[in-house]
Amino acid sequence: MGHSEGLHRRSFGLAGLPERTSSRDGLRGGAGLQMRAMAVEFPVVHGHPNRLPFEGVLTLVDVASDKAPSGSRGHRVVLTRSAAETALPSLLGMAVDYKAGWDGHDARQKCGIITSAEIDGQKLTVAGYLFARDFPEMEAKIQVDGAMGMSYELADAHVADMRAQVWTLTRATFTGAAILLREKAAYRSTSFHLKRPVNAGRRVAVGR
Repeated sequence: MGHSEGLHRRSFGLAGLPERTSSRDGLRGGAGLQMRAMAVEFPVVHGHPNRLPFEGVLTLVDVASDKAPSGSRGHRVVLTRSAAETALPSLLGMAVDYKAGWDGHDARQKCGIITSAEIDGQKLTVAGYLFARDFPEMEAKIQVDGAMGMSYELADAHVADMRAQVWTLTRATFTGAAILLREKAAYRSTSFHLKRPVNAGRRVAVGR
């Protein structure tokens, strides 16, 4: 988490899954393993010049952040598993963004879209597409192994006790995510990487 809006004690409600969204929603338990997943199905367009698939660890659930994220008034935060599971549909269709310098959020610099989200153990992972043709300057930085992380963006977050040293978020709506240097992220265990080499299978663009 690096950016939040509307932090308060009582939530105004959560965004639901859009009516026309196709989804898969699975929950399996047992032996300490629990997973919840949801995705939007996009039609396959082979060789699409502006769809570069990515995946990453957006955050951890039930784990305190390594440092205080932006918008938390200096408090480290914990996003509960229950809150993350409830808010999972709100991630679908949200954008990923980046900021010049790779050290924060710029919600208006949208460079991709999230199409699936999954909670597996303590990791909330996401996948989607970058608009690689529109943002060619991203490619060199993102390909540095292990350098990049992620940070989520929230609205209508509910804090259980505003006086607590570590804030516990019991409800929230995801409004997007940022790609940034792992060392700048509130959770340094996050990650971001492309699902295939940038130049593999890419075609030469002949016009815009």
